[in-house]
Amino acid sequence: MQLKDGDEITFGSEIIQVISTPGHTPGSTSFLWRDRVFTGDCLLINGCGRTDFQGGNAEDQYRSIVEKLFTLPDDTLVYPGHDYQGRRVSNIGQEKTINPRLAGKSLADFVQIMQNLNLPKPRLIDIAVPANRMCGIPESFVSQG
Repeated sequence: MQLKDGDEITFGSEIIQVISTPGHTPGSTSFLWRDRVFTGDCLLINGCGRTDFQGGNAEDQYRSIVEKLFTLPDDTLVYPGHDYQGRRVSNIGQEKTINPRLAGKSLADFVQIMQNLNLPKPRLIDIAVPANRMCGIPESFVSQG
């Protein structure tokens, strides 16, 4: 199913709103359900996804977070795709006030931070990126297409 910003996924009486949040990757997407937002790697707890590979763009990520996610109510629960510290949930208000990459930061500040992270290449990135680009579909299946 191809989704775009503003689409709604309805199941029963529930609705999930699609929020396009490019930056970590061009296709990064968040999903709002009730008072919860599932942010993938766009917005993490006290951080955000890196933008130095897989088509990432720090300016796009900043705008996605500040102009879309940070406009949600402060008590909206944030569920990121993962957390290296074992945390599972935050909220928009907390991220706006204490996230070290975003709190009180301008676009220029954020871009500078992201350009100077100097993170090592992820160990399994050469496997993960092709799998992500194919949505996890085996290449043999895609080529049969």
